[in-house]
Amino acid sequence: MADDLVSNLYGNPHSQSPSSQLTSKRIKDIRLRVLQLFNASPGDYDIVFCANATAGMKLVLEAYTAQVGAFQYRYHKDCHTSAVGIRELSGNSKCFLSDEEVEKWLEERLTADEMASKTRGLFVYSAQSNLSGRRLPQSWARKVRNSGRKFYTLLDAAALVTTAPLDLAVMEPDFTVVSFYKMFGYPDLGALIIRKTSPGMLEFLGNRSYFGGGTVAAVASQGDAFHAKRAGAPHEHMEDGTLPFHSIIALDIAMTVHKDLYGDFASISRHATSLVMYLQRHLAELVHYNRKRVCTLYSESFPSTNGELTVDDWMRHQGPTIAFNMRRADGAWVGYSEVEKLAAVKQIHIRTGGLCNPGGVESYIGLKAWEIKQNYEAGHRCWDDQDIMRGKPTGAIRVSLGAMSTIDDVKNMVAFIKEFYVDTGKSAPQKELVRGDWGGKATAVVESIIICIYTPPLLGSYTKHVQILLNPAVDTKYLQGLPGN
Repeated sequence: MADDLVSNLYGNPHSQSPSSQLTSKRIKDIRLRVLQLFNASPGDYDIVFCANATAGMKLVLEAYTAQVGAFQYRYHKDCHTSAVGIRELSGNSKCFLSDEEVEKWLEERLTADEMASKTRGLFVYSAQSNLSGRRLPQSWARKVRNSGRKFYTLLDAAALVTTAPLDLAVMEPDFTVVSFYKMFGYPDLGALIIRKTSPGMLEFLGNRSYFGGGTVAAVASQGDAFHAKRAGAPHEHMEDGTLPFHSIIALDIAMTVHKDLYGDFASISRHATSLVMYLQRHLAELVHYNRKRVCTLYSESFPSTNGELTVDDWMRHQGPTIAFNMRRADGAWVGYSEVEKLAAVKQIHIRTGGLCNPGGVESYIGLKAWEIKQNYEAGHRCWDDQDIMRGKPTGAIRVSLGAMSTIDDVKNMVAFIKEFYVDTGKSAPQKELVRGDWGGKATAVVESIIICIYTPPLLGSYTKHVQILLNPAVDTKYLQGLPGN
């Protein structure tokens, strides 16, 4: 990237200067390269560059709210929070709680009101759940179109494209959103991919009211409120203001470097899937000394652990992501906040909490809407440390694997859980250290409290635990693991 910027002068593309024309040419070439990556014909699809996948959804929403009359909104429970938020501007909304509910909706006959409606509805679903990694059916966009419903489909592909190919020629959604940083690590850039050949699409997008710099052919700010939008492909009138052209150029370089390092996304998908198969099997097998399972895994599509399924079997139904919570030997939940802090000390990067997937949290953990509201009123907020409330987790632990992940990374994760969260029952003999005759009274066993101590990773060390005995008369030599300073 540095060599490119030193060698070339790039200017605002909304001009005819040599530097501006160079920028315009590079952006045009990169649009075509991105479409090729997703197997999307330039004759059928167009790319609108934006900040991220959420920004792409908001661009679509702007066109919907410009319609005359409120629009109907349908979304799957595995949707990201950003998709759930669209319901607030719809006329009516429904969350499908299962794939079967979607299929039933698609098979229902249209009512007279639906056939007469002039307002387009929107159905949003994820290609892959950002919580559980479960992959949803690829056929829904075509089925919606063939059902005769006046609905467009929006596919959130942000989670899928991190490790798997996206074939728009097969899936054919009307809108697709992605975030490139999730694919390549850099730059911070996203895209809305529009199927411009969908019935009525160009006219529908033309309803969008707002316009910004570079999206109009003419505009008057005084007198008559006149403006004329730029004609042509959707990106001509939807990319408001100056494009982040340096980020777009960086995307071109990131795609090249990523492919040189890791190969194509089909190869990445097989690699990451083989790792998640290993991780899922080993997490499912972890048990405490009393044979109770350590991990509760969250996904409706996890294959069985009998070893009979191939990588191809997995890839059809599950991405390289595992969401779970853990229980102690007595059945009590382990707080995910504790796990994240201790994992950080061990240089393991995981994500915990609601994971921006409210439907997944509600379904897998069993939280009801009234419980979520009650937790909020009790002070719980997204990303805070209140990870268990009223006997239930408020979120989950998520492990995501990718192109750069290795088998050693996976083994380290399993070893981390074994070290800190699998109760082998061997701690019981420690009670013998404090067995004795207390002032002539009967022999007693004094229980102890285990307190985890977390220190910043930069200090280069950590204390596994400090064991504090409840009877102050016990000699301090029995304190186990106490730090030296």
